[in-house]
Amino acid sequence: MAEIIDEHIDGLLKATSRSFHLTLTSLPNSVRDQVGLLYLLARLADTIADSKTEDVEALIEALDGYQNHLLNEEKIDLSNIAQLQEDADEKRLLENLESVVNAYRNMDAKDSRLMQRCLNVIISGQRLDLVRFGALGSELTCLENDAELDDYAYRVAGSVGEFWTAITLQNELSGDVPDTDTFDSLGIRFGKALQMTNILRDIPADLALGRCYIPNDRLSEIGLNHEDLHNPDSIDVFRPLYDSYLDLTCDHYDSAINYIRMIPRKYRSLRMACMLPVVIGLDTIALLRNGNVLDASERIKVNRSRIRKIAVSCLISTRFKGMENRILSRAANRALNGI
Repeated sequence: MAEIIDEHIDGLLKATSRSFHLTLTSLPNSVRDQVGLLYLLARLADTIADSKTEDVEALIEALDGYQNHLLNEEKIDLSNIAQLQEDADEKRLLENLESVVNAYRNMDAKDSRLMQRCLNVIISGQRLDLVRFGALGSELTCLENDAELDDYAYRVAGSVGEFWTAITLQNELSGDVPDTDTFDSLGIRFGKALQMTNILRDIPADLALGRCYIPNDRLSEIGLNHEDLHNPDSIDVFRPLYDSYLDLTCDHYDSAINYIRMIPRKYRSLRMACMLPVVIGLDTIALLRNGNVLDASERIKVNRSRIRKIAVSCLISTRFKGMENRILSRAANRALNGI
């Protein structure tokens, strides 16, 4: 496995990124450090925003302070936020903020500009979440409509697809993708696919934090409200709406597959790094088709042994166009039909 930046940064990534670390180490050298650092910088913001406290103003102030630290090198003390963390790895990440930021400051200026542009969008999404939903212990709040849901998916993940595209065009693909506008739009939908998968899988966990990402107007159409999603028995009424969001996510994944197919075949490591989250995500959607996502005791996810099998098959398939197409097509079919 390739190292990201250095042993210290790599240790932080391994502890906090879990399966995404496999994607990172599959990336070509030209973009691996930038993507890995962006993940850590975004994870720092996410950890701040998700800290368990009822003091939402303190979290907004900390998030703004973190952004100003990145933009203007203003001093920041996040020791109080670090003490709130129940996860030891996230606490350690906050305590090592300066080592991550220093690595970012040592990036090439062209790369750091792309990273900062993406981080600004991500942080705007996390800040909006705090304003909209409040902090821990706040009353359960729901998004209002699909436009808010799509905007959120763009801010926290579609923007990452946008960054991924820009950084690979700048450092790896060297003019080998002629239609960069289409490549960019597909990359945004790639990111949205991954975020929608998280949203549709994590409904009970988000409800426990006072957040409902299933829009209020869509729930009203089927005679439910966000409080009903606490009840696993609501799944029969909820299922048609839920399936429609799974279908939308499958449409996003179709764009992700087209994104992969636009990458010239000689860039095997880049294709591998894109295939892996797509196939894992599509397998997750297939599981969600059949499980009761409202049952908090039923954690729906792809197990580690399956992830290892997916990684091996994706690695081999980058050598063979027909095999690669079969893997992607079959994964898409499983997700669409729940098989």
